[in-house]
Amino acid sequence: MDYEMRAEYAEGSSPGEQDPQLEVWHITRVGEAMGLCGRDLLPSAVTQSSDAWGTPAGQPLCHSCGALYLHQVR
Repeated sequence: MDYEMRAEYAEGSSPGEQDPQLEVWHITRVGEAMGLCGRDLLPSAVTQSSDAWGTPAGQPLCHSCGALYLHQVR
């Protein structure tokens, strides 16, 4: 199964803004808008490769998604 990281935005912020405020990164299955933790995310939210997990580019990360991701890929 392939995974990606999808942004969750701070309250009052959205991906359509000039400089949206990121709250946290979630791990999702590619093309899905629900974090492994069960959080519904915006389908239009920015995504990045799951390779960013554990790097500065992937911070801050949802701890629940991170734990579930590790469990699923190992």
